[in-house]
Order: sequence, then structure tokens, then C-alpha cells
Amino acid sequence: MKKTYKTSSGSPYPLGSRLKNDGVNFSIFTRHATAVELILYDSDTSLEAIQIIPLASEIHKTFYSWHIHVHDLPAGTWYTWRMDGADDTSQSGLRFDKQKHLVDPVARAISDSLWKREKACIPGDNGHAAMRSLVVDDSYDWEGDTPFSFKSENSIIYELHVGGFTRHPDSGVKNPGTFSALIEKIPYLKALGITHVELLPVMAFDEQDIPRGTAALGLKNYWGYSTHSFFSPHPGYCVTPEQGTHLEEFRDLVKAMHKAKIGVVMDVVFNHTSEAGTDGPIINFRGIGSNIFYHLDAVDKSIYRDYTGCGNTVNANHPVVANFIISCLEYWVREMHVDGFRFDLASALARGQNGEVLQDPPVLWGIELSEQLAKTKLIAEAWDAAGLYQVGSFPGYRWGEWNGKYRDSMRRFIRGDHGLTAEVATRLCASSDLYQHQGRLPINSINFITCHDGFTLNDMVS
Repeated sequence: MKKTYKTSSGSPYPLGSRLKNDGVNFSIFTRHATAVELILYDSDTSLEAIQIIPLASEIHKTFYSWHIHVHDLPAGTWYTWRMDGADDTSQSGLRFDKQKHLVDPVARAISDSLWKREKACIPGDNGHAAMRSLVVDDSYDWEGDTPFSFKSENSIIYELHVGGFTRHPDSGVKNPGTFSALIEKIPYLKALGITHVELLPVMAFDEQDIPRGTAALGLKNYWGYSTHSFFSPHPGYCVTPEQGTHLEEFRDLVKAMHKAKIGVVMDVVFNHTSEAGTDGPIINFRGIGSNIFYHLDAVDKSIYRDYTGCGNTVNANHPVVANFIISCLEYWVREMHVDGFRFDLASALARGQNGEVLQDPPVLWGIELSEQLAKTKLIAEAWDAAGLYQVGSFPGYRWGEWNGKYRDSMRRFIRGDHGLTAEVATRLCASSDLYQHQGRLPINSINFITCHDGFTLNDMVS
């Protein structure tokens, strides 16, 4: 049903959608857009918008933020953005398409109920096949909960996949593969003697981001290393995402874990997004400012530099992007009470805007110096997919590193390879050859033998 809400200029802060006074304030950053529209819906599957609101630059723009206040608009309203601007990919790297519906980059809940990835990969209107963002009611009773504090030297971190951990019928849970189901398994996790769970990616990702030809087999992106909405829990792990319960369901999990004295670490993927390479979909960043958010070729800006093996690389040390990443991490700690982060292909975040390796990457220093992240565990997978290997030399003092040398040495030793006694002793004693020369500590080494990449431990020794 179409409606006409009264609007006013609004505020550029904060970005995203926020309940404010008598309605909702919307704000989005885009440096090069020449026209912006806000489209409102009454559900995540409505095919007809309740209102389409063009923004006027002389009223609704401050610096590079477009903003508007919609009066009397309730929480639970779904929305998308549309933008117009240059589509001159080779010269500028910009890929504006005024018919493409964009999900808000800082949306705290999204829906992919109508999403068809292939429609976002070709020119034209995809309004009936786009993701949508939600105006959320942020109220929640934490019952006095605070982020969990546990010394690194005593930490035992248990990596698990939310979608798979309770998927088997033998799990005996009410809603398999969800945050809610994981709560039911806390007694089992507690009995293991672990101190933390490390959740494989739980930020909203594209389940349709799969190799060509596999969709016909009914396959989906399972692992989640295909993030597009970094502030939203993945709707596929929620029981009632159509009702916008993303935040509540994730917070319930964190609160329950903390009551059991188990910390929550998130595996985060800031090195690339699910918008992929040249032929990828327009979801948000690509349609807002591809030349800011991604590493582009210096000569032909239609080409994405790929240091991740996933088609694109996030331009993490651009000031706008660095601020986005740090704000996102602070949000998950402040508002969701997360206790730590493991950074996938973290060395990609050490690259400058021309792909060069930086000695002091601004985004990594910004993370390390953030007061809101001061008690948060920071764990790096200290390499990328383009040859940069920083185990023992990852920038920053606080960071723990997945110790790939420990992994490789222990595998060879267990297999029975000869001549490894001295090296294994060094690895078991915290790899002083890697960390001592920088004045770092044994806790900077995260020792592991296997993880989600490759065989399980059982298969490795069978």
C-alpha cells in the first residue's frame, strides 16, 4: 500500500538508518553519486514500494553524505537505495546504475528473501530481486552482560560453523543451523573445557556466491567467506529473519555464552566482499563508490586487483574504508558484546592503496589503538593469497597470529618425518625465533594443527 510520509533534511550522522525523535534518520556516504533515491517497503518480500523518495542535493547532502529524516516511519520498515552517477569503469572505476537497488552498507539487518545474484550482475532494474535493509529497533535487555574477559595465555578457542554445527538430525535441536540452536549446545561446549568459541563468518553473506555451474546442483555458499553486509548477522542463521530478529537472536547467543563463561570470537572477512570481480554483482559498495572501496588497476580501472583469490580486494587503508572497518568492529563489541575477532587473510589489510605492503598500515594501527577495542582479542591469519606472508612480522604488538609454521612442523612431526626435534621444541615453546626479536610474547602465537581449511584433525591422522 502506497503512503506518503513527511520528510525533512535529516542529519549526516550516524550513517545507516536510526530511530530518532518522531521517525527515522537515513544517511549514506557516496562521494560521486549525482542523484540518490530512498525506496521504502512494508515487508521484505513486498513487490510494490510504499514510497519512493528522491533526495535533493541542496537539502539532503552534507559533504559526501546524503541524508533524510522520514517522519512517523516505524521500526520494521524495509528499504533500499538507488544512485545515479558516472558509469565509466575504465577511466574512473565508477559503476553507477540508477536502476540497481542497493543494500545499505551499514544496515544492521538485511533480507535476501528475493535476492537473485544473476540479476545484480547485468544492467537494469532488479527491484524485485534485490536484498533489502531494515530499520531496526535496537532495544534489548542485556541483563547486565558485558564483553567477556579471559587471559590469552589460558585461552582454548573452539572453531565452529553456526550453520553446520547443529544441522544433523542427531543434534536434537529445535531450529537446526541457527544461533538459537547453538544455545542448546552450550552444555556440550562447556564440557569440552573450552574458553571461547570462534564462529566462522556470521556477518551477512551471499549464499548464491558459488562457482558457475554448481547452482544447478542445488549447492550454496556454505562457509560464509563472502560478506556483503558487515553490520548485520547472517539472516540464514536466524529463526525469523523476515521479522527482523537478527540482532535479538545473535545477542541471545552471546548473552547465553557469557552466562556459561564462554567468550565469543568472530571470524571476520574484511579482505574482500561478495561483489567479486569485473563480472560480479552490484550489491552495495560497487554501486556506491567502487573506486574507493576496492583496489583497482592503475591503468584500466575496470579491473579489480585480486590479492585474495576471490575477485576483489577491499581498499582497507583508504581513510573512508579504514573508518568503516574500525567503526564496524567497535559496533560488534559495543552493541553486540563480542569478545574478539579473527581476521581472514589479514595481511591484505596491510596493503596500501596501490597494493604496496605498508610498514605501518593505518587501519591496523587504528584497530590496535581503538579504546573500544582495548580488551578485545585480535587474531590475524597473517598472510594473503598473493604471496604476502607475515607470520612473526604482522604489524602491531597486540595481535595474535595463526602460527602457520607451528601447524606445518607439527603435521610433519606427527607423520614421522625425521630431523624435526629441535624445531618442534621451538614451536611448542611459543616460537621464539618468530616473536622474541620484536619483543613480543608467547601469547602472540596462536598454535593450531588444522582448521576449517582442509582436512579435519581426525582425517589427518586416520
